[in-house]
Amino acid sequence: MSENNKVEGHKKYWASSIRLMLILLTIWFAVSYGAGILFRDVLDQISIGGAPLGFWFAQQGAIYVFVGLIFYYCFAMNKLEKEHGLDGDE
Repeated sequence: MSENNKVEGHKKYWASSIRLMLILLTIWFAVSYGAGILFRDVLDQISIGGAPLGFWFAQQGAIYVFVGLIFYYCFAMNKLEKEHGLDGDE
């Protein structure tokens, strides 16, 4: 692979990596701020285990989403590295 192709490959990898991170940060913000604060009154009309949904998201649901985002990030980055020929040993 020529040096120019390597540089282009790294640029594509970083662009994809940053795009993934921005998407996941947007979801993180929407869940933590949106579901827990902005839309709490609307979500409180639904109940989970006796607790209003808005309260549940602010206290527990957001944590579950965050953990899910971490696992998805690991999965997606491994896939992205394989697509770009990076194996982590470089």
